[in-house]
Amino acid sequence: MKDAYIGVGSNLGDKRRHCIEALERMGQIPGCKLRGSSDWYLTKPVGVEGHDWYVNGVVSLATGLSARQLLKQLQGIEESMGRTRKERWEPRVIDLDILTFGQEIVFEEDLQVPHPLMHLRKFVLVPMAQLAPDLIHPSLGATMAALLRRLPADEQEVVPMKEQ
Repeated sequence: MKDAYIGVGSNLGDKRRHCIEALERMGQIPGCKLRGSSDWYLTKPVGVEGHDWYVNGVVSLATGLSARQLLKQLQGIEESMGRTRKERWEPRVIDLDILTFGQEIVFEEDLQVPHPLMHLRKFVLVPMAQLAPDLIHPSLGATMAALLRRLPADEQEVVPMKEQ
């Protein structure tokens, strides 16, 4: 079994509910066991203008699947929840990204693990550092907490959500 960390995000509709539903569905993937999840955060979109803020968090799964098999399962969840892929960076009902997969490094056309931008994104590192502060980034060799400390404090707005 490998520990996989999955980034979860939504910026359409009932965003928090979509994230919770995706978390629940991930817990039902054959060969996977839900190990934990971060809090949920409201986050300003990065790299685009005019989009609604996201709800983001991170989920930890123990899995016997390969990274490719897990990706296929996650894409199935996205599709079943109404995710469409027409253009890059478009608003989305749900977005599920494999952030890390054990200590594996995967570099394929449509699958890169660890996620190639995670160390630059506060909306990923804040929940990652909450859930697994001592987890070592497989290719950078730094903990999630250390990577978060490297980011400028005044960039990329990430606001903890109050429980509802």
